[in-house]
Amino acid sequence: MTARGVFYVHSAPPALCPHIEWAVGGVLGVPASLAWTDQPAAPGTMRAELHWEGEPGTAAGIASSLRNWKLLRFEVTEDATPGCDGARYSCTPSLGVFTAVIGANGDVMIPENRLRHVMASAAGGKSSLEHELERLMGTPWDHELEPFRRAGDGAPVRWLHAAG
Repeated sequence: MTARGVFYVHSAPPALCPHIEWAVGGVLGVPASLAWTDQPAAPGTMRAELHWEGEPGTAAGIASSLRNWKLLRFEVTEDATPGCDGARYSCTPSLGVFTAVIGANGDVMIPENRLRHVMASAAGGKSSLEHELERLMGTPWDHELEPFRRAGDGAPVRWLHAAG
């Protein structure tokens, strides 16, 4: 079964670009060559976009390989496949990694145990329910990444197929 998704590098220092390609290529099992362009939302950084095909779980592999890179902003999506939910991983230097299950219509799906945890935290006065629900939906990541997303409109796109 083949999964499809998109890897967005929203901002990366130029020195990291070949290392990002190497890491993504390692996950996909084929060399990755991204079309890098300047990122106007953060002068001096680069952006790229890669459409990929591979095994289900590839988005998680890409996110895991890059999650500790402190100067990198990225997102990886994976479309749902039979028997597997869709997924989105967003990462920023200030917030770390956000992971969400994505429904067929594109909505963030929040698992029951995570909802129960935030309800208990809010009931205990540890945090507001609104704040915790915003985090479960990825709102802080969306707010931080939106200027970088908009700056990439019209950027070149590449397709890469995993070895299999």
